[in-house]
Amino acid sequence: MFLIIGYIIVLGAVLGGYLPHGDFGVLVQPLEILIIFGAAFGTFLIANPMSVLKKSIAYTIRALKGPKKKDTYLELLICLYAVFRLAKSKGDLALESHVENPESSSLFANFPGLLKDHHATDFLCDYLRLLTLGTTNSYELEAVMDMELEIHHEEDHMVPAAIQTVGDALPGLGIVAAVLGIIVTMGSVTEPPEVLGGLIAAALVGTFLGILASYGFVGPTAELIKKTLDQDGKYFSCIKAALIGHMQGYAPQVSVEFARKTLPSTVRPSFKELDEALQDAPTA
Repeated sequence: MFLIIGYIIVLGAVLGGYLPHGDFGVLVQPLEILIIFGAAFGTFLIANPMSVLKKSIAYTIRALKGPKKKDTYLELLICLYAVFRLAKSKGDLALESHVENPESSSLFANFPGLLKDHHATDFLCDYLRLLTLGTTNSYELEAVMDMELEIHHEEDHMVPAAIQTVGDALPGLGIVAAVLGIIVTMGSVTEPPEVLGGLIAAALVGTFLGILASYGFVGPTAELIKKTLDQDGKYFSCIKAALIGHMQGYAPQVSVEFARKTLPSTVRPSFKELDEALQDAPTA
């Protein structure tokens, strides 16, 4: 939501400062827009695989919604508690039917927020599955988790890096459009000053659009996506901390408390809030 509000403020400030003394029609240059943004899209396709293009669309929508909220983390902590309680009471093998098909699990059905995040669900279930297979060394498992999270981090951050690269190129592409406009203008050098002035103004719009798009829209969008990904990465760190606590033999509430302490203050439920929520934790 703040992304759209920010876009409106940028446009409002720029046009609000220009329109009292300028003509809006001069800024409407379809061919300049075609040159700049068509070339920008082409450079994006050249530099990135199709997977990055698809993720760019999805992650921009994700940034519009904002990072995960406090309620989402509270739900995750309750889910982890319910899973560990079942494992403690009936053994890790009792988790097998749930982790093999979490979408039809009576336990995971109580946590729709987790199920909507397919990567987080797979991450949790994969490591729970290792527990059912007899994995007991928490240090080895933690090392594997760290490697997986690092790979996931690198893959995700290809998207804001790619968008930022396009943003960095836009001022240069704006200059390309401006130079082409000047070339067209030079072909009309014998025209009267008012005609030449209009042609030069149209050419300069290319530079204006390139710089505005870069620093006013594309660059900030890339930064917002990056920060959203970084914040949502705490979701996986929370799962990791809880799993390690469980493997080291701690009680479910202690393992969940370890996970709670890894969360940023903006989304971390208090000890009391979590304790009260765990009283109503569902069972399988």
